[in-house]
Amino acid sequence: MKREFHIFLTALMFFTRIPIPSFKNYDEKLLNQCTRYFSLIGILVGSISFLAFWISSLFFSVEIAIIFSFVAGILTTGAFHEDGFADVFDGFGGGWTKTKILDIMKDSRLGTYGTVALLLMFALKFYALLKFVEFANTDWFLIFVGFICYHALARTAGITLSFLIPYSREDASSKSKPLAVSYTWKEVFGAYFFGCLTLLFLVSFSLYFFAIIPILMMLVMYAKYYFNKWIDGFTGDCLGTVEQFAEVFILLTIVAVCRYI
Repeated sequence: MKREFHIFLTALMFFTRIPIPSFKNYDEKLLNQCTRYFSLIGILVGSISFLAFWISSLFFSVEIAIIFSFVAGILTTGAFHEDGFADVFDGFGGGWTKTKILDIMKDSRLGTYGTVALLLMFALKFYALLKFVEFANTDWFLIFVGFICYHALARTAGITLSFLIPYSREDASSKSKPLAVSYTWKEVFGAYFFGCLTLLFLVSFSLYFFAIIPILMMLVMYAKYYFNKWIDGFTGDCLGTVEQFAEVFILLTIVAVCRYI
């Protein structure tokens, strides 16, 4: 149990900006194993985002509360996934070879493709959440479940890509290199358990929410094909991109289902 707690603390340290107590016996293997708690981190981030939304909604309009939920989530993760999302659009938008794409993705500067992609992505999230809250009609438990589900399941989709294709870079320059070394059934089980747990809560409102599963499967399989074709595998930025696309697709699916229940 003590080692599992250390693995969870490592996940907090790597995937969030939440301060954690220092502990001894840290090794890179812990970082490799912490993917089992990636979806659990999503539940935590989703809970923080919902708390920011709920508190803000007591004083401001729903629109402003949604923006505060974004701010809370970004501050919690340090824009970890958004950064990867923008880098992938810059890399694939401006590069035509594997080497060029990877070089652009390593560049810390934000380009036109990344900027436009971020703006469109946040716009879709904003209006999808706005519609979801309208459909929920002050059902705070449903709203809470929606928040944790879209954060946790998106991380399940993102980490799935690392289970399916090899690591792309030959050096250790990517943020995901430690995660690409190896994984066991514990990492796979943990990633899916916590993500699917949130979906079960959502499905308790309507079985139609199961539609999220095939949509995420198609997203992951297309990402597998696309990244394998262009860069022969994945990088940390690729995982962040799948995670961000999954958040959008989950929210859009929830809104589409809510129109008919």
